[in-house]
Amino acid sequence: MELPMTPTEPHRQIDTAPSPVDSALSDYTRILIAADASDHSNHGVAAALSIGSLAGAQITGAHVYAARLHDQRFRQMEGGLPEQYQEEEELERQRDIHDELITKGLSVITDSYLDQLQSSCESAQLPYLRCALEGKNYRELVREANSGRHDLLVLGAQGLGAVAGGSLGTVCERSVRRSDIDCLVIKDTQRAIDQGPLLVALDGSSRAYGALQTAIRLAKAWSQPLHIVSAYDPYYHYVAFNRIAGVLSDEAGKVFRFKEQEKLHEDIIDAGLAKIYQGHLDVALDICQEQQVEATTELLAGKPWEVILRHAASLQPALLLIGKLGIHADEELDIGGNAENLLRNASCSLLLSQREYRPRVEWIAEATTSWSVQAEERLLAVPSFARSMARLAILRFAQEQGHTVITESIVAEATAKLCPVMHESTADTPSDDGSTARAAADEIPFNPPWSPEALERLQQVPSDSLRDTLRLRAEKHCRQAGAREVRLEDVAAFVQLAELAEINAVNSPAETASRCPFGIKGSTEPEKPPLSWSEEAEQRLQRVPAGFMRQMTRQRVETFARKQGQSEVTLELMTAKYDEWDQGSKVQQMELSWDEESRRRVSRIPEFVRGMVIKEVERCAREQGLEQVDLKVMKHANSGWLDSGGFHSEHNPDQYR
Repeated sequence: MELPMTPTEPHRQIDTAPSPVDSALSDYTRILIAADASDHSNHGVAAALSIGSLAGAQITGAHVYAARLHDQRFRQMEGGLPEQYQEEEELERQRDIHDELITKGLSVITDSYLDQLQSSCESAQLPYLRCALEGKNYRELVREANSGRHDLLVLGAQGLGAVAGGSLGTVCERSVRRSDIDCLVIKDTQRAIDQGPLLVALDGSSRAYGALQTAIRLAKAWSQPLHIVSAYDPYYHYVAFNRIAGVLSDEAGKVFRFKEQEKLHEDIIDAGLAKIYQGHLDVALDICQEQQVEATTELLAGKPWEVILRHAASLQPALLLIGKLGIHADEELDIGGNAENLLRNASCSLLLSQREYRPRVEWIAEATTSWSVQAEERLLAVPSFARSMARLAILRFAQEQGHTVITESIVAEATAKLCPVMHESTADTPSDDGSTARAAADEIPFNPPWSPEALERLQQVPSDSLRDTLRLRAEKHCRQAGAREVRLEDVAAFVQLAELAEINAVNSPAETASRCPFGIKGSTEPEKPPLSWSEEAEQRLQRVPAGFMRQMTRQRVETFARKQGQSEVTLELMTAKYDEWDQGSKVQQMELSWDEESRRRVSRIPEFVRGMVIKEVERCAREQGLEQVDLKVMKHANSGWLDSGGFHSEHNPDQYR
């Protein structure tokens, strides 16, 4: 049985709904504390209050008691009671006494633990909730931690059953392993976590960078020094090759090319590993510098968890922050190997991060990527005004492909894929001063450079052909508008249209017989000169998002006006066209269950076409045998629209298969 949580401030409304994923920079605002009045638990309360005070966090005190377990154990022990207790009447009396002691006694003990925590929260002026749980200790604690009501679990490494020489209790280990939220494990009961240096172990994973972001926030708030280490193992290959040498036959050694492999690891791979992990530290310093926090870094060589332990023993940090899962984790892993060993063996308190943060692509690429001489020369062929943008795009492309050395072939591949016009104009051009570059520039119309934000948004489009189409249209739009740069807002409207599968409308400005703005491929007749617009109609048009969405609406309304024999677009005519679209969309209502995020996303679609989108997404869900629409279904439907180049599935029955 789970007792309801009781707030100590009835006037304060506590939101217990599952929260969205917190960003790595956000403070902890809902902290769950496992309370049992042990030394480790009491220090955990102090740590939680120190963190919670940074953002006025809601504190929830939880204690798990096992009434049914005690009752079952008592019945098992009845056979060993003295003879005078074996009489049926006396046995029943003992059962009643024990039941009352268990039901009331454990409840009183639980209340005492939670009362103590309540007093601490009141002194810190933080809101408090009580949570009494009955059942298996770790299971109930994990269930509460993963309920969506909390973003940090604080618990002691050991409880009331602590013994000398012990470092980690089973409840703590089981709970941390299964928790979906960040876990703060109190191991040092002699020093508070805000009274000493903070140490971050970084392996380049998003969770490790999430731990770094948390450490930066705490170091600033507590005015404590921040230390960052990254560890790699250059010795493993020596041991491995010595073992392999002892079992390989001469013939197998020739096939394996043993000597060449050994030299490769000594000369290239080990040095490459050092560069990668030093790159993680360089990126960490960039992050700290941006947030105006000083930090010291050190690259460690050896078995990662072992050298981190030795470094921690020397530094004596108050808190060690690590990612719960590392760079090589798979989907089924619950805790990383280094994290597990540090959790068991570190003497300081630990924070294991589940929150994720990804540094800027250019920071990672610049720190871990180098350029060949030929690649640098090839980049000089890019016009100077666009060179910095091209370098950034190529760095991102190389990182996505897993390259750490950019060669001339990678530059050519990246420019051909991301910017074919630039690729064609610079393929045979040695420099800005070369005659070939000038000739190509004369033949190819000027394209405004892309801002990094716009280019990043364009690269999120999954289809190469669609990405190229959207690039050309965005550049044409900016040329026509006289813009000097393609900005994020210029390309966002085009990408949004692609996500809604308005591919046919992009290729066909003419009106079709369909009343839906996602009409089938239509006429190829040449565009007619634009009509005049009344001031009221023009104002109504400005409500449509700028970019191609507004341009498409203008074209459709003008086509409608011509069919009505009108030479001017008025507000009344626009209203009539919107009503026509609305008839094909409004009748479509949600028939399936939609989760909150999917509802929010579909609500951003213009109302006059929203119903048709709902209809197609639900059709996609049904074909997959689902009764609820979530983001996965929406993405699947979107992929179907992009792959088929159409929207209405009645024209393509296999669209969602």
